Amino acid sequence: MSTSSIRQGWNAVAAGLERWLGLDGVLLVSRIGIAAVFFQSGRTKVEGWLTVTDNAVGLFRDEYRLPLLDPTLAAHAAAYAEHLFPLLLVLGLCTRFAALALLSMTLVIQILVYPDAWPTHLSWAAPLLLLAARGGGRFALDRAMSLP
Repeated sequence: MSTSSIRQGWNAVAAGLERWLGLDGVLLVSRIGIAAVFFQSGRTKVEGWLTVTDNAVGLFRDEYRLPLLDPTLAAHAAAYAEHLFPLLLVLGLCTRFAALALLSMTLVIQILVYPDAWPTHLSWAAPLLLLAARGGGRFALDRAMSLP
């Protein structure tokens, strides 16, 4: 099999995948995928529906130690943000705002909490940047409501 025929075959597969999935499919998968990461993190900070645990507050006090923020306030803000913004992403409602909020959270974590975890944070930033730049796509409430 020649290099040319391999290339042609690959290009045909890639073109078919692009037609089948398209940018709107990529945006939908990006919204759901990154929402799951943050929502699961938020669930570790609460019990019941949204009762922030003492362990979460302790984590912000003893390990995260964000400057200028009371650990109790920081734990509550993070827990609520990690529930609200993923929900907005899944719905595709205020997609750009939600993506930028989670991207800001990612930057805080990267700079102030876990600076050596940049590969993980970069993998979070990639879909968030895509969503901030392109919006939620055709399968988002933003589009149905004619929001940017």
